[in-house]
Amino acid sequence: MAKLSVDKVLLKAKSHAKKGEVEEAQNLYQAVLQAFPKNKRAQQGLVALTKPKKAAIKQGPPQDSTNQLINLYNQGQLAAVVEQAQALTAQYSDAFIIWNILGAANKGLGRVQAASEAFKKVTELNPTYANGFNNFGVTLKDQGKLEEAIASYSKALSLDPDYADAYNNMGNALQDQGKLEEAIASYNKALSLNPDYADAYNNMGNALQDQGKFEEALASYNKVLSLNPDNAEAHRNLSSLMKYKPEDTQVALVNEMIKRSDLKDDVRCHLHYALAKMKEDLGDIDAAYENYVAGGKLRQKLLSYDSKHDELTFEQIKDTAAMQKEFVLDKPIEATNNTPIFILGMPRSGTTLVEQIISCHSQVHGAGELSFLSRFGAKFSRGLEGISSKILLSVRNSYLEELGKVSNNKNFVIDKMPHNFLYIGLILKALPEAKIIHVKRNPAATCWSNFKHYFSAKGLGYSYDLKDTVSYFKLYQDLMAFWNQHYGSKIYHLDYDRLTIEQEIETRKLIEHLELGWEDACLSPQDNKRSVSTASQQQVREKVFKGSSQAWRKFEPYLNGAFDELLT
Repeated sequence: MAKLSVDKVLLKAKSHAKKGEVEEAQNLYQAVLQAFPKNKRAQQGLVALTKPKKAAIKQGPPQDSTNQLINLYNQGQLAAVVEQAQALTAQYSDAFIIWNILGAANKGLGRVQAASEAFKKVTELNPTYANGFNNFGVTLKDQGKLEEAIASYSKALSLDPDYADAYNNMGNALQDQGKLEEAIASYNKALSLNPDYADAYNNMGNALQDQGKFEEALASYNKVLSLNPDNAEAHRNLSSLMKYKPEDTQVALVNEMIKRSDLKDDVRCHLHYALAKMKEDLGDIDAAYENYVAGGKLRQKLLSYDSKHDELTFEQIKDTAAMQKEFVLDKPIEATNNTPIFILGMPRSGTTLVEQIISCHSQVHGAGELSFLSRFGAKFSRGLEGISSKILLSVRNSYLEELGKVSNNKNFVIDKMPHNFLYIGLILKALPEAKIIHVKRNPAATCWSNFKHYFSAKGLGYSYDLKDTVSYFKLYQDLMAFWNQHYGSKIYHLDYDRLTIEQEIETRKLIEHLELGWEDACLSPQDNKRSVSTASQQQVREKVFKGSSQAWRKFEPYLNGAFDELLT
C-alpha cells in the first residue's frame, strides 16, 4: 500500500469515525495495520474507537451573568430579572441556578404558576438540590396544592435534615390543612435548628391563634419582637389580640417606626394596620381612619389590584351560566360519603359564625375555607374553557376526592370559602346533593369590616379601598339576584343580623333545612373547639352578641356617604 493511498485510507477511516460509523472505520484502520503493523495513526485511530466517549460538558452561563441577576433581584428589579433570566435559560437550558432565580423573581411578581414551573425545572435538573424542592413546595402551597407541597418539603428534608426553612414552610402547609398540632410540631423543629427564627415564632403564633390559645399566641408574637423589634408583621398580628392603653410601649414603638423613610411598602403597610388598630382602641378615630386608608392604598399597590378584572369575572360568569345550564352529569352518578355544605357570601358577613354553629353538630366537620372549587372549576365558570358533561363529572370527582381528605370521617363537610358564591351555578350542576347556605349581613357593616381588615389571602384586592369595596358588593348583590332567579329554591338565605337577635329560632330553622337531627350543642358555638383561621377567630370564641353591625358608625363622619346607596 503506497504512502499516498495509506493517507487516503486513514482520512476515510477518520471521516467514518466522526460520523459514528465505527465498523467501517475499524475495517479501514485494520487494513492499514495489516500492511503497516507499526502505523501509529492507525493504531491511535483504533484505540480511539474502543474508548468510551465522555459526555459533552455543557458550558454554564458566565458567573458575571449570574451575579448580575442576583444583584438585580436584591434591588427588587424583578421584571428585569425575569427578562434576563429567560434569555439565559434559552441559551443555557441546564443551568438550574438561573431557573431558581427565575422562579424567585416570578414569585415576587405574583406569577405563581410561572414560578412553580421554574422551580419544578430546578428539581428536574438537580434532584439533589434541597432548596429547589423547598421553593417548589412554596409555590404548590400558594396554588392550594397542599399535599403536593408537603411532599416537596419532605423531599427537601430528606436531602437536608437540618433545613429549618423547609420545616417552617411545612408547618404553614399543615396549618392550611387545619392540622395545627402537626404544624406547631414542625415550627418547633425549625426552632430547634434555629432558636432565633423569628418567622417560625410568628407562624406558630398564627397557629396558636387559630386554636383559640390567645395567651400563647401573644407570647409567640412577643418573642418575635424580642428577637426583632422591627418585625412589622408581628406588630400587626399582635395588635389584633390587644386592647391598647396609652401607656403601652408598643404604641410608641410603632409610632416611631412608621416615621422612617427607608421602609419597604409591605413593611409600612403592616405598620399602618397595626397603628390603625391602636388608634381605634385609644379613641383617636381620625388617626385610625387615616391609617386604614394609607394601609389599604399600599396593600392594593402590592397586589397590583385592578377593579376591571373583577368586573370582567362577574360578566364572564353570568354569560357562561346559561350555557352551563344545558349540561347535566351523566347518570347514574356515584353517591358520595361526604356531602358538602357550602357556606358562602361576602367575607366578613358572618360565615365563620355559621360554620361554628353547624359544625357543633356531631355529623358535621367544618373544614374551613377550601380552594378546591376555584382550582378545579373557575376556568369553566368563567367560560375560559368549554364545559361538557364529562368536564362536570371531572370537576365533581376532583372536588370530592380532595374533600374526602379533609372530612375527618364525617358525613357532612363544610366548605366555608365565601367567594364560592361565584360558582353557585357550577356547584348545583356538578354537586347536586350539596347544600348551599348564603349568609347576608347589613351591607354597610360588611363593607366597612372588609375595608378595615388586612387579609393574608391575595384575592381580595377590592377590600382595601372604600369605593372599590362598595362596587364589588354591588357586583355580588347583582350576581346573587341572578342565581336566585335561576336556582332560588336551591339556596338557603340566612340573615346574620337576625341570627344574632333570634339565635335559637334561626338556628333550628337552619339545622332543619340541612335535614340534620336537632342537637342542643348548635346553640353554643363559642364552645366549639375546632380551629378557626379567619379574621373572626376571636369573635366566635365568645357568645353570639347583637349590635356588631353598627360598629362602623363611629367612622361615619369620615366616609362621605360611601354607603348611602347600599342603605336605601
